[in-house]
Amino acid sequence: MEASTQAFLAALLGAVVAGAAVLAWAVSERQRRVEPEVSEPAVPAPVAAVLAVLRSSTVIVDDSDVVIKASAPAYAMGLVRGTSLVTPELASLVCEVRRDGQIRETELVMPRDRAPARHVTVRVAPLGARMVLALVEDRTRERRVEAVRRDFVANVSHELKTPVGAIRLLADAVHDAADDPEAVKRFSDRMVLESERLTVLVQQVIELSRLQGDEPLESPLPLSVDDVIGLAADTSAIDAAARGISIVTGGERGLKAMGNEEQVVMAVANLVANAVAYSEPDSTVLVSTKPVDGSSGAFVEISVVDQGVGIPSVEIERIFERFYRVDPARHRSTGGTGLGLSIVKHVAATHGGDVRVWSVEGQGSTFTLSLPRADPRPEPPNHDSTDTDGTPTAPAADQEEADR
Repeated sequence: MEASTQAFLAALLGAVVAGAAVLAWAVSERQRRVEPEVSEPAVPAPVAAVLAVLRSSTVIVDDSDVVIKASAPAYAMGLVRGTSLVTPELASLVCEVRRDGQIRETELVMPRDRAPARHVTVRVAPLGARMVLALVEDRTRERRVEAVRRDFVANVSHELKTPVGAIRLLADAVHDAADDPEAVKRFSDRMVLESERLTVLVQQVIELSRLQGDEPLESPLPLSVDDVIGLAADTSAIDAAARGISIVTGGERGLKAMGNEEQVVMAVANLVANAVAYSEPDSTVLVSTKPVDGSSGAFVEISVVDQGVGIPSVEIERIFERFYRVDPARHRSTGGTGLGLSIVKHVAATHGGDVRVWSVEGQGSTFTLSLPRADPRPEPPNHDSTDTDGTPTAPAADQEEADR
């Protein structure tokens, strides 16, 4: 083949390849321009701006059940994984709204691994012609609070029935025994006992209702731990003396804590009263204090040690629950309400401290209340002091000279 023919064929082949490349580029460019017309629907900017400021978890799904936008809380709650809805109930609700365009609202319970189920309210509405919007609110805390309140009311009602019913029966007994002075005195003494128990229960319910929010104290003040222990011990002195129980105080003196004196006295008094109630006659209850410095700050620890019946290990985790009693049959003889330790726990929480318990069944228990310690401040020097011979010191003498 001649050289000119070969050159012609090579040029022709090059032109064909170049033409094919140009054609492929043109087709690709045309497809790229057409692609936005068939892409997923975009969320309008005003809608996206509004959704960004909502506290609810938001999810937007297109007509192919693909999540095209979801807020961070929606992922954190486990509603969305990648571009798919994880919760079957929510996906079904989205399909129903897309089908008839009606807004729907419901509550869902979402089970979780190794955690209580999550309660959420869901509101699903159409967003334009092709999208569906789901707003999800986490109501787990509200439902838990409601359950606690229901249980609290039920427990209080049950506890109030006992002394109120007893007072009513005793009143009838006094009426029937009007001609028997001895019986009247016996029944009236029981009425006084039940009324005192009722008074204590009502007072503790009021105190617990004030404390159970566990909100930190707004303006804690320095308080004398020695004064707190003295007041708390006085509240149980009569009961302790009647059973031959000695209340002994020890530890470092002069410590100061930050908090509300009335609440701290109430907490320590409850610990001392429990120790006295569950101790054996002729035993000792020790109340001691010590300062503790740790990584979380400076604290004062108030420990109440008894030589009582102790607490079974399986019960220790529950003793701070409201109305919980280790020995329900015994609380009638001790006069307990089942609220004292719960009050102690809430006082510790509001003060930024904690309460711990050590106990061995048959040997006794130690309850330790930890409170933030007031920083000790050095006392200012006393410039008006005098020497042993009664002569004013130099600063005071200078002041007298200036006064003249």
